[in-house]
Amino acid sequence: MAKDAKEAKKTEKVEKPEVKEEKVEEKEKVEEKKEKKKKAEKKKRKRRSLFSHYKIEGDNFKRLLPFCERCGIGYFMANHRDRYTCGHCGFTRYKPTETEK
Repeated sequence: MAKDAKEAKKTEKVEKPEVKEEKVEEKEKVEEKKEKKKKAEKKKRKRRSLFSHYKIEGDNFKRLLPFCERCGIGYFMANHRDRYTCGHCGFTRYKPTETEK
């Protein structure tokens, strides 16, 4: 019986490296799939420069966007189709519609 136990242990040792090789192959396949998914990268948005908020007319300059009423001077409001919105505090001011004019 002692010889049978030793032979059983030897066969177990032989099987374990094969299992490890299979696990390594599975990991490689998973890594390849992750690399394929990474192909679609988002484009970085360009921040608007300070000069896009002003228009120079002769010696004077004109602001193209309003300042936020809550935050004060220096915080421009974003221009949307029907409203102006502050990105700092979230304040929203709606543009006058044609019927209100």
